[in-house]
Amino acid sequence: MKFVSVRDLRGKSAQVWKELPGAREMVITSNGRPVAILAAITESNLEESLSAFRQARAVEAVASIQRRSVEQGTDKISMDEVNAEIKGVRKKRQV
Repeated sequence: MKFVSVRDLRGKSAQVWKELPGAREMVITSNGRPVAILAAITESNLEESLSAFRQARAVEAVASIQRRSVEQGTDKISMDEVNAEIKGVRKKRQV
């Protein structure tokens, strides 16, 4: 996978766009840290590419929530505790 700095993207954008179809994906970095992904697409695969990207983001969001749950110890609470928490929040909203 090719890495391209924001500076290079700005200064050499024509070269980046020319190389993108062959590279398929490029990681854009700022100060050496990844900040974005450029992916080559076509009109015919736009919808499929967007759908796959959105699905991947959703899977990562769920995994992140699960990791936080384990870190906080909330992965072991019972359904009764979950229901009590929901009931308490709903009660506060009614006030």
